[in-house]
Amino acid sequence: MSTLWIEWPVVVGLWYGQAHVMDSEHRYRDEILRPTVVPFIHDHHLMLQHDNARPHAARICTQFLEAENIPVLAWPAYSPNMSPMEHFWDSLDRRIRQRVPVPANIQQLRTGIEEEWTNITTPQATINNLINSMRRRCAALREANGGHSRY
Repeated sequence: MSTLWIEWPVVVGLWYGQAHVMDSEHRYRDEILRPTVVPFIHDHHLMLQHDNARPHAARICTQFLEAENIPVLAWPAYSPNMSPMEHFWDSLDRRIRQRVPVPANIQQLRTGIEEEWTNITTPQATINNLINSMRRRCAALREANGGHSRY
């Protein structure tokens, strides 16, 4: 039985790409990191921020990023979820749950995700709004002393 995870979405800087349904850390490295993320980070002298999801933390991926000299922002294992992309994922998740019928197996889920992803009308604007909300998110987290915030 393989594990299914979704890389939501491929967002590099402020660029919006397609959703990728991943079933191995090898595919994550070869289809996301190598062709898109690494060149963009090198070209723009950036640091990679991602959470501790299994594909991100897989040894093959962490070693690849080290070999490519990609700086990775440390992300605490149990930190409050401040990633704006989680809100984008939540929006997509709600769309999937509203489908009739609700996906009943992996293939239906995969198809539903790909269809709903293309149906999001203004993905880039949504991503930009989420990124622009980071100052408010950080202030709310600081005000809550690192605890629960409205985000």
